[in-house]
Amino acid sequence: MRPRIDETGRLSPLATLRLYARLLKFLRPHLGTLVWAVVFMGLLAAFSGFSIAMIVPFSEIVLSGKTPAEIGPSPGPGTALDLKDRFAERFYDVIRGSDSTETLGRFCLAVILVFFLKNVFWYAQSYLIVRAEQLVIRDIRDRLYDHYQRLSLDYFDTTHSGILIARIINDVELVKGAIANGFAQLIRQTFLLLAYLATVLLASWRLFLIAGVILPPNLWLIERIGHSLRRATHVSQEMMARITGILSESLQGVRIVKAFGLEGEVIRRFRVETQNYAKTLVRMTRLGSLHAPLTEIFGVVLAVAILWFGGRSLVPSEQGTGRFLLFLVGMLSMMQPIKVLSQVNIKIQQGLAAASRIFQILDERPSVSAPEDPAPLPRLHNTLRYEGVGFSYDGDVMVLEDIDLEIPHGAVIAIVGPSGAGKTTLVDLIPRFYDPTRGRLTMDGVDLRRFDPRGLRERIGIVTQETILFNDTVARNVAFGRPGADLREIEAVCRVAHAHGFIEALPGGYDTVIGERGIGLSAGQRQRLSIARALLKNPPLLILDEATSALDTESERLVQDAVSHLLRSRTAIVIAHRLSTIRRADRIIVLDEGRIVQEGSHEELMKAGGLYKKLYEMQFEDTPITRG
Repeated sequence: MRPRIDETGRLSPLATLRLYARLLKFLRPHLGTLVWAVVFMGLLAAFSGFSIAMIVPFSEIVLSGKTPAEIGPSPGPGTALDLKDRFAERFYDVIRGSDSTETLGRFCLAVILVFFLKNVFWYAQSYLIVRAEQLVIRDIRDRLYDHYQRLSLDYFDTTHSGILIARIINDVELVKGAIANGFAQLIRQTFLLLAYLATVLLASWRLFLIAGVILPPNLWLIERIGHSLRRATHVSQEMMARITGILSESLQGVRIVKAFGLEGEVIRRFRVETQNYAKTLVRMTRLGSLHAPLTEIFGVVLAVAILWFGGRSLVPSEQGTGRFLLFLVGMLSMMQPIKVLSQVNIKIQQGLAAASRIFQILDERPSVSAPEDPAPLPRLHNTLRYEGVGFSYDGDVMVLEDIDLEIPHGAVIAIVGPSGAGKTTLVDLIPRFYDPTRGRLTMDGVDLRRFDPRGLRERIGIVTQETILFNDTVARNVAFGRPGADLREIEAVCRVAHAHGFIEALPGGYDTVIGERGIGLSAGQRQRLSIARALLKNPPLLILDEATSALDTESERLVQDAVSHLLRSRTAIVIAHRLSTIRRADRIIVLDEGRIVQEGSHEELMKAGGLYKKLYEMQFEDTPITRG
């Protein structure tokens, strides 16, 4: 069950535990590393406590002036040594020498050994925790990115790319504080706190009662500040998502920004968001900075209480000096893990706020998915058929209505119509970018929803007006649909697509990196690479979505020639803006307001009149440009 999260990011205590438990599941693959880290943390805590406990033998060996035979625990008349005194006696037996000098030398060696082992364990647990932390963060990022690729297009239609980028970069980074490092600090500092408590408890159980009175208010205050920080973190990450979105939009649309002289406006929007983000971070820092001074104040109060109590009751006793020092140092040492635990609470609260947003995305299910028992894909020997198809993006306004259409195998079908008629939506249903709201599409008589979308898309090649190229080499961009293709195959399709000439003229030929979105190439060159990519894939079904509408005359001629090669011996659906390019289509479908209003050959539609003839004549009439 998904935990309920309000707009401030607040969760109930039970929901917080569930969220944290779910987050810690990412540690499972690295449990071995974590277990060894915990073992070394326990040893670190034990040796840390032992290093403090050595104050007692130090006071007896160096400060008291006792002889070697006089140092160590001694039972009262008629009593036996208890467990802790037996352990202490064993230690004294090891360091006790024939004289005071030898005893001091042995004690010094023991101190070196204890602190050496303590730091070895510190290094070991630190290394293992960092290793586990980075592997967990890698796993979360990989899981989130994999999920992005599995989500349907409708999710990306309604979710800003800046939010998705912020989730995978900023939120995952915050989660690091809650999952591996935060969890490790929680264990490590708890072990240290228990070790220090054990030392002071062994020194005097009354001190434990004093700590029990003073510590709870401190812990309560830490918890309250942590909740406030989680709410502030939730707000700050939403602000960072908006900043990322503005940055992404302005960089992608930099030409439009400059063309319309909107630099000042985008700068203003960006500064407003960064100012709000800075205010939120200052507030978070103010809340977080309260932990250290408040914890120290509580520590001073506790130390003063110990000083008062110990000074009156322990120092006058027989072994008062050593035990009082152990008292004081042990309780002061407790302040460090308490301080760190307060900071860990901040990191955990921030990480949980980020985790709630990450899980909101991971809990999204794709609207288009593979069936549990997918049907085997046919070879497309028969037809593709729309049967009473209707479609709506929002479940309210219908973009397509009552579409009945048959596309025979090997036919070239052109789709025309005014802007907003639903042409692109009509063809987007074929590769299952979306599924019909009503009716069905069939391939060789089988409903497309029976097929695995990935397998279906392998049979389909798509060339769009907006050519998508990647910041990679020419060869890898062409081979994107067939990563295993060799250079000879790539060159062959590039020659057919009239791209080989300009590729050879590039500085590195086929190894030239063409820049983000192919920015170093002209529109015609990018389009010819897109056609070469489709040719290399060699799909039985091809979709061309206004592939030549933005090209100049020379580029259009070359691209049209490449398209003619692409259309041979395959079923093709061509969305055309320039009607001159589809006159030889086997059939032309005319869409208007989501419905098929006409269909036939070019000659038939021109004779029949109607919308097609009107669009054709509007496109080719000689309209003079006049000044008002």
